[in-house]
Parts: sequence; C-alpha cells; structure tokens
Amino acid sequence: MILKYLSLASLIILYSLMFVGGYVSAAGLGLTCPDWPLCPNGLLPDDEYFIEWMHRLIAATTGALIIATTVGAWISKDSYLKIKITSALATVFVITQITLGALVIDMKLHAVLVAIHLGIGVLLFAMVLLTTLFAFRMGKQKSIETKA
Repeated sequence: MILKYLSLASLIILYSLMFVGGYVSAAGLGLTCPDWPLCPNGLLPDDEYFIEWMHRLIAATTGALIIATTVGAWISKDSYLKIKITSALATVFVITQITLGALVIDMKLHAVLVAIHLGIGVLLFAMVLLTTLFAFRMGKQKSIETKA
C-alpha cells in the first residue's frame, strides 16, 4: 500500500523537478550557481542563487524518493518483477542524472551533456511513471488472482 504513495510522490516531485529544470534552462540560469553541489554561501544561498538552488534541492528529494521506492519494491513480498525492474532502472537513471547534472555545471553547460541530461530525464520519467502504474495495479492484480 505504501509503495503506491511512495511511487506517486516520486512521480509528482520528478515532474516538478523537470518543470523547474526547464525553467532554469530556458531562463539561462544554469550557471547562476557555479559550484556543485552547493551554491556559494553553503546550504542557504543568496536570492540570486535561489532558483538553481531550488532545482538542486528538488533533485535531491527526487533521488531519495526514487531510491526509497526501489527499496520498497524489492522488499515487498507483493511486488512483481516488472515493478522491481522499472524501479531499479529509475534508480540507475536518477543516479546518472545527478552525475550528469554535476558534469553539466563543471563543463559549463556543454551542449552535448545538456542534451544527454534531457534524454536521460525523459527515460527517468518513463520508468517512474511505469513504476507508479504498476504499483497501483499490484493490489488489483492480487484481488483478481484470489477471485479466480
């Protein structure tokens, strides 16, 4: 039951991360916070770094939720193989995204890295969406099997 809401929270936070990331990119704010993982002044940045800092905070939250979803899928006795696979792929993709995000900053928004970052983001969204759909179907599948 908790896996449903954990995966849904991951999906919602991931979508908001993609929305904020799109804004950061379109507004040319990608290098406003030139250090990684923290902005100048540490954990609480000045106003000029706020949007990029928010993107990083949402990314960290997204990563934690996706990893927690994967752990939940693998330890749940009700989970099917497909939810385990999609959640594990989501974890691989979120770790890749965080690494790419650091490289994008370090390489000063190199166009190829930015494009790869976007592409992996789409794959990540697909895996989290599938994981969420599978999580919401888990209970229904069990009740159908017990009735048959």
